Amino acid sequence: MEIGGIISAIIIGLVIGALGRLVVPGKQNVPIWMTIGIGIIAALIGTAIVGPMRDTSGIDWIEILAQVALAAIGVALASSLRTGGRGRSIR
Repeated sequence: MEIGGIISAIIIGLVIGALGRLVVPGKQNVPIWMTIGIGIIAALIGTAIVGPMRDTSGIDWIEILAQVALAAIGVALASSLRTGGRGRSIR
């Protein structure tokens, strides 16, 4: 992965984190800084996994889909860890 790919993955990671949070249903007990961090990590991992397998000159939708899926998984895990594995109680 080149430096340009890493920088673009970090910038895209900011958006990916927000999209990942939107994909997870319900309210997440995760601060925004953690969501951004999860998005950056998901973007880097998604780029590392899918990037070498694809060769496109335009927008790589498969790579973005993988990044958002990884971010959604990360947000869901972070939310469940922050709540101690308990779901929200409806009152």
